[in-house]
Amino acid sequence: MMRSMYSAVSGLKTHQTRMDVIGNNIANVNTVAFKSSSVTFSDILYQTTSNASGANATTGTGGVNAKQIGLGTTAAATKVSITSAGASETTGNPFDIRLTDKNSTNFFIVNNGSENVFTRSGSFYVDGSGNLCMSSTGYTVMGWQVDETTGEIRKDTVSALRIMQEKNLTSAPEATTQATIAGVLDENDTDVKNDAGRVMNLNFYDNLGYQYTAKFAIKSTGTDGKYTVELTSVLDSNNQNITAKLTKQQMSQLFGNYNANATLGQYGLTKDYKYNSANQTYVNADGKEFKQSATDATLFEATDGSGDTASITEIFSGITTTIANNIKNGTNNYKVNLDTTTGQATVTGEQTSYDLVFDTSTGKFASIGGDTPSTMLNMSVLSSGLLNNNGNFQNISVDFSQCLNYENGGKSTIGADAGATDGTTGKGRKLGAMTGISIDTSGRIYGTYDNGNTELLGQIAVAQFSNASGLEKVGESCYRTTLNSGEFDGIGVEISADGSSMTTGELEMSNVDLSSEFTSMITTQRGFQANSRVITTSDTLLEELVNLKR
Repeated sequence: MMRSMYSAVSGLKTHQTRMDVIGNNIANVNTVAFKSSSVTFSDILYQTTSNASGANATTGTGGVNAKQIGLGTTAAATKVSITSAGASETTGNPFDIRLTDKNSTNFFIVNNGSENVFTRSGSFYVDGSGNLCMSSTGYTVMGWQVDETTGEIRKDTVSALRIMQEKNLTSAPEATTQATIAGVLDENDTDVKNDAGRVMNLNFYDNLGYQYTAKFAIKSTGTDGKYTVELTSVLDSNNQNITAKLTKQQMSQLFGNYNANATLGQYGLTKDYKYNSANQTYVNADGKEFKQSATDATLFEATDGSGDTASITEIFSGITTTIANNIKNGTNNYKVNLDTTTGQATVTGEQTSYDLVFDTSTGKFASIGGDTPSTMLNMSVLSSGLLNNNGNFQNISVDFSQCLNYENGGKSTIGADAGATDGTTGKGRKLGAMTGISIDTSGRIYGTYDNGNTELLGQIAVAQFSNASGLEKVGESCYRTTLNSGEFDGIGVEISADGSSMTTGELEMSNVDLSSEFTSMITTQRGFQANSRVITTSDTLLEELVNLKR
């Protein structure tokens, strides 16, 4: 009789344990990444009042089973439903990360200051020191660092991910090494035919991130499909021409072939003048004749002794004031030669340029300076003593293969852009300031910068265990390894190794199923009631026994 009471007491205690577990599950129904637990019961000791006996052939009697009386129940195990993932909750926070498991259960590795522990709660933030941390506890998230030599992840012993340290806040500048000249060059474009030519600006960067503008001029040669391309100046960010003091011959070290006596243009007469080949004079509309001055090649004097003069710009169509001043001052060896037969003027002088040649049958690019498809803008000579010795410039390969020589209504679209034809290779960049951080599905952390760079900052590692259910809960949504869970090797694994992934902007919710918990609560309550009835019934029996003696 006493056995029934003690068995019922064990039943009460065991059902109370189960109720405790259910209560904890329901209390954590909204805890991020909480894993529900369940209790398994088992019977305990049995009192054997009679052992089993076998059959007796002599007496012809059969065997008898043992007589055993159970002594109650106990909580055999508490099982954590750790492999069952909770639903996802969208937060929009880029530092909230949900683990999506494929074949193994994955855990973030965090450090509490003395040891590594493990969690499924991916609610993180960046603290004042730039470390990626758990928002609830401040534990630092562990992962792999970037090898500064290769720029790739070095999978070694995990360490704290300090993603916003000083060296990550900026992205190093890159010098421009490639450029592309593309578009239509129309031979009827008035810009191509004038002195300045069709101007193109190429914006580029040096090794230190300073921006410069190389100004090119494309000019017509008068021959179909043939033009000249000249580097006229290189401007710094203050709009100062850093090549202003270089001679034409020195400029040829940067870009172009040097010609000390190149033909710069041939010019006919304006409508107001005619040429008298017999007298080698130029006659205006009034019939007055002018002859080139012996002391000033840009001035023409009247032959009648009146003292009247005419400028070279009045007589010849296309010769501008700039050209006239260059001839007068001998700038870049400018000279003008007059044809005694036709009266046309030919201007010669120093020129540093490349010939840009097109196929006249197709209008497509043929060569630049005799090369195809590109030529070199040798900026490095500027930092090798020609301008300074800083070594801050890189040579730029300029690709002309995308140029076309078509009729486009007298308008050219040709222009210069930094970078190769893909628009990114060799483009160059200024010093970049960090504008954001992103985490991809494999846990790689990237910094984005305002110069267009994206740099790898580290990678979040995960831990996997042969028996994840064997981990010990230590509170604060964390777990610790046990002898039955398997050990952590200190390195971890990449989450994508088995097809698992990380999703940012989402958190894993609790996997508590309220319907199951309420059902378990009902059965637990009924079990507890039944055990209490056993105690009251046993008490009544004892009372009857006591009442035998009155």
